[in-house]
Amino acid sequence: MSRPLHRGVSGGVRLSGSNNDLWDSQMKDRTEKEDLDRRGSDQSILSAKSPYHLHLSDNSTPKNGIYENGFASDSLISGTPRGRHKLAMLLLKFSLISIVILALTGSFWWTISISASSRGHIFHGYRRLQEQLVIDLWDIGELSLGSSRLKELEFCAEEFEHHVPCFNVSENIALGYTDGNEYDRFCGHGSRENCLVLPPVKYKIPLRWPTGKDVIWFANVKYNPQEIMSSTVTRRMMMLEEEQIAFRSDSPTFDGIEDYSHQIAEMIGLRNESSFIHIGVRTILDIGCGYGSFGAHLSSSQLLTMCVANYEASRSQVQLTSERGLPAMIGSFTSKQLPYPSLSFDMLHCAWCGIDWAQKDGIYLIEVDRLLKPGGYFVWTSQENKVQRVTRTKEKQKITANLVHSFAENLCWKMLSTQEGTIIWKKTSKKNCYSSRKSSSGPLICSKSQDVETPYYRPLQACIGGTQSRRWIPIEERTTWPSRTNLNKNELALFGLHPEEFAEDTDNWQVMVRNYWSLLSPLIFSDHPKRPGDEDPSPPYNMLRNVLDMNANFGGFNAALLRAKKSVWVMNVVPTNGPNYLPLIMDRGFVGVLHDWCEAFPTYPRTYDLVHAAGLLSLESVQQRRCTTLDLFTEIDRILRPEGWVIIRDTAPLIESARTTITRLKWDARVVEVESNSDERLLICQKPFFKRQAK
Repeated sequence: MSRPLHRGVSGGVRLSGSNNDLWDSQMKDRTEKEDLDRRGSDQSILSAKSPYHLHLSDNSTPKNGIYENGFASDSLISGTPRGRHKLAMLLLKFSLISIVILALTGSFWWTISISASSRGHIFHGYRRLQEQLVIDLWDIGELSLGSSRLKELEFCAEEFEHHVPCFNVSENIALGYTDGNEYDRFCGHGSRENCLVLPPVKYKIPLRWPTGKDVIWFANVKYNPQEIMSSTVTRRMMMLEEEQIAFRSDSPTFDGIEDYSHQIAEMIGLRNESSFIHIGVRTILDIGCGYGSFGAHLSSSQLLTMCVANYEASRSQVQLTSERGLPAMIGSFTSKQLPYPSLSFDMLHCAWCGIDWAQKDGIYLIEVDRLLKPGGYFVWTSQENKVQRVTRTKEKQKITANLVHSFAENLCWKMLSTQEGTIIWKKTSKKNCYSSRKSSSGPLICSKSQDVETPYYRPLQACIGGTQSRRWIPIEERTTWPSRTNLNKNELALFGLHPEEFAEDTDNWQVMVRNYWSLLSPLIFSDHPKRPGDEDPSPPYNMLRNVLDMNANFGGFNAALLRAKKSVWVMNVVPTNGPNYLPLIMDRGFVGVLHDWCEAFPTYPRTYDLVHAAGLLSLESVQQRRCTTLDLFTEIDRILRPEGWVIIRDTAPLIESARTTITRLKWDARVVEVESNSDERLLICQKPFFKRQAK
């Protein structure tokens, strides 16, 4: 009986169990020994120098069915091929050990001789090697799981067309969540699906900005004609025309939004809404934004309005608003603190937002106060404010009004005006107002442990936050937009930054945006060709509007896009596992959010035209992996529009690893060098427009 050899053979060789074969081998070895003694010492030296050559040569001519590798010969006889092989291997091992000892000794003395000034470079190199090792081990792990890991992902079922992981209201209700908590997000380990979300059958690429602000494709959102026609208010705000929904925010036939904006400005003491920017108002948080018409109207006055609303399975306010090219994200104002820093917005707006501000001892008003900058405005418009004398008893009306007004006073808010169902308060600009209150009135000031500057979905706090922050600067004292993007020396010092460092970051991003645009422009504007050096086509030929920066740092990418006069808005995301510069970003007049990229982003599928990530892979690679690179890119694919773009900027090893993962998503991709002397690379991808077959 025989069996194949798996080590030390070149294949096809078998070991025999015959005793005669063993005797023949011993006789053969003795004959060879005598023959070798006559050849002299030269060949012995040669055999010691080239053991592999001799080993392979001998193995090439097996005799009597036995391979001459020592399995059936006397290994103690030094003249045999086995003995020569062992001697050669010993000499080789001795040589290798000597080399290692010499190398270690030399490196030891070299390390001692290193000057302090060069150690940083060596440490940087060590970190690079460490990073490369992590990536290599990860790639080996991916490959070791077999070819199945490299298969292209399947398309998701039709039910995922508008799916948002982490939000399941019906399931939350079944689990017993009520009182606003049913709208909260719950991101468990099973909330992700590694499949590619297809758009609806009749989906069309959104119209270009600014045309797309007022007209969207009906099939792109989860809405049905009956829902539009069933509501008088909805019919006034939007009109269904064949395959499109036309919003009437700028239509002369709709007398609501323009007059309403004028009314708010006049109540504050301004001529019109274009004057908001002169009193320090730039960023607005619109709670329960409807269809985004308030933000759409104010966008022409350089005001940036972020819509936040509950998750909705259909008729989603957030989905409609983002489809129009306006800032929006899912967020429940009644369950957890929103992932924005304290003192983030210049104005908070609630028009028929459905929140009872007198509930839960005013805890919702406390969250409004936390988010408002000193001197900021809270605008509350409610039908109840206008018609409550008709619909409510006088006693109930008096109780509710007293609760809201007295609580606002205890928060050091000043009521500026009330008119036709709209009430406007102004937050105090002075910290000492809180200490001057009566000891028994109003909520307490948060302690340092409670006053987290950038909470990540923490439970609502019943104490006044933001007072511990060094960023307590009234909006009247801040530089007005657009000069606000360049923070002054004192403002930068709050974040431990020097003006030189900030200026260098600004310059670098301006160069990078020019490079990005030179790469993307020939493709984005292929239907409107331009000659090299020409300006980008004017609106409405801007194919990019909604932009997501996954690792925003100082917000330099956003600033460079605006400086280059691109008609975009940017969602600046600060990862929870990186340096937190989100307060700085908000102080610059941008919008952003704190987020953990191992969780689904709080938006609907097909939200963004461009997703950008600089250094995100490096940041994630040094953390303990709670999710895979595939999870990350699958989420990008979900929130990216068909024919949308992805720009990843990182180190060469990480980019190459990412490119391997991207092949599974069916994206078109290419790697571009940033600079000839740089170890960074760009991975530029485009998501194809895959269509689901109609049933």
